[in-house]
Amino acid sequence: MSLRIFSVLFLATVIVGCSAEADSTVATKKPAQPVDVAKVVYAQYSPEYTFTTRLESPQQVDLRPRVSGVIDEVSFKEGSQVKRGDLLFKIDPRPFSAEVARLTAELNRAQAALTQAQSEAQRAKSLQGRNAMSAEQAESRMSVAQQRRAELASVQAALESALLNLQFTEVRAPINGQVSNAFITVGNTVQAGQSVLTKLVATDSLHAYFDVDERTWNDSFLQVKANSQTQATLVLSGKAQNEYHGFLDFIDNQINIESGTLRVRASFKSNDEVLRPGAFARIQLQAAASQPSILVPDRAVGTDLENRFVLVVNQDNMLEYRQVQLGRREGELRVIESGLQPNERIAVNGPARVGPGMIIAPRNVSIKTAELALADVKPSAS
Repeated sequence: MSLRIFSVLFLATVIVGCSAEADSTVATKKPAQPVDVAKVVYAQYSPEYTFTTRLESPQQVDLRPRVSGVIDEVSFKEGSQVKRGDLLFKIDPRPFSAEVARLTAELNRAQAALTQAQSEAQRAKSLQGRNAMSAEQAESRMSVAQQRRAELASVQAALESALLNLQFTEVRAPINGQVSNAFITVGNTVQAGQSVLTKLVATDSLHAYFDVDERTWNDSFLQVKANSQTQATLVLSGKAQNEYHGFLDFIDNQINIESGTLRVRASFKSNDEVLRPGAFARIQLQAAASQPSILVPDRAVGTDLENRFVLVVNQDNMLEYRQVQLGRREGELRVIESGLQPNERIAVNGPARVGPGMIIAPRNVSIKTAELALADVKPSAS
């Protein structure tokens, strides 16, 4: 009797224990964690490259005098815009005016001497025809006439040179552009071809030279030609919100074998004084050819000991580990070169609080691509 009662009590204890354990399991089962999920971006993508440079003026002039003398006048406002032909400096013209006057008088004398010599040569020719003068005397007079003609030509050439020197006492702007300050001021003596009076740079357009490594050029710009009007965007240091647009107009004829780079130039029109020669700038170039690419938020990419990975959401809303190969970063997005398919969904915020094998409650969101110029691509039927 006592054995039967003990068996019944033991069985009741086991049943109550199992029931309590089942209730505890049900009570401790947690709901699926909500996670932001988005379909990967599949679009025509053309990578953008950035190069650093300093702006250069296409025309730069170290203004030097063509004649020596004393500066008589500085005729420009320092730092101003000038036009070609504007008077900038004036050298004391009096010595040159005196030389012009002297040579003008010498020219008049030479012309009179030539007239006389020609008259005598003509008379000698007439007398020789009547046998009234020897041939030797006639030839002498004709020789004198030729000498006077040569003397006149020499004086004319000297006078033209003196007139040019007098003209060169006015130093004028050879190009349109912006002038620097006057390096030599009134009262100082300058030497022809040596003294630098000021500097003048053309500012209506500016050049930006930069070097593209050979691999990048072959991969993204191989079809670009200097006359293909490939657009370039310029951003000044500290002015990222302001962009200036120009075009590639020069590609060097050879690769630099020491650096493995190709010299390229972009030109930009400058309608204001914001763009200045010597300014540091960044040049942005879009790759010539685009290709279908998969992009995901960069924060969705995780890192383990050796690999980069993303968490893919399968049809059962379970997270799967997927190793990927990364491409370029574009803003907040990252190009995925391999490891993902166009229609797959991923955990947008990465593996910070979730991991492979977890069942999640997906919250569908979209990936922002407004910062990139992307064209949608339809995935293949396969």
